[in-house]
Amino acid sequence: MKPSPLPRRQPDHPSYQLHRKQVWTQILLPIVLTALVLIGIIVLINLAAFAGTSDLARWAALSEIWLVMPVLIAGLIVFIILCGLIYLIIYVINLIPPYSYQAQRIFYRIEGGAKRISDMARRPVLLFQELGALIKAYIAKARERI
Repeated sequence: MKPSPLPRRQPDHPSYQLHRKQVWTQILLPIVLTALVLIGIIVLINLAAFAGTSDLARWAALSEIWLVMPVLIAGLIVFIILCGLIYLIIYVINLIPPYSYQAQRIFYRIEGGAKRISDMARRPVLLFQELGALIKAYIAKARERI
């Protein structure tokens, strides 16, 4: 016996029927209603804007206010956060004990000592380089005389 080339159709069980009903009510119907509402809003805006007695400037100003308000609120929130951080930093700086200043002075002294030691270690090398340059210059002048 050969299998049939077409797959057999599943019977319409209750869960499948519920799924079909939910697809229409939960997906397609909201999309269609939203599209109709948006088309209606676009038509009303066009009628208001292109009518002979329109207050297009007033609507533009209102739209701009609504567009700028979230930016202003976000900027205000960022400003308040920055002010709080500045106050917190000032408060923490005043809490730092004087011992940290003494420790800073000690580390500056250590840094100065390290710089002096490195300068002292570098001096002989620089001295030999300068002596080498002087000898080369003296030899070059002596060759010019000959």
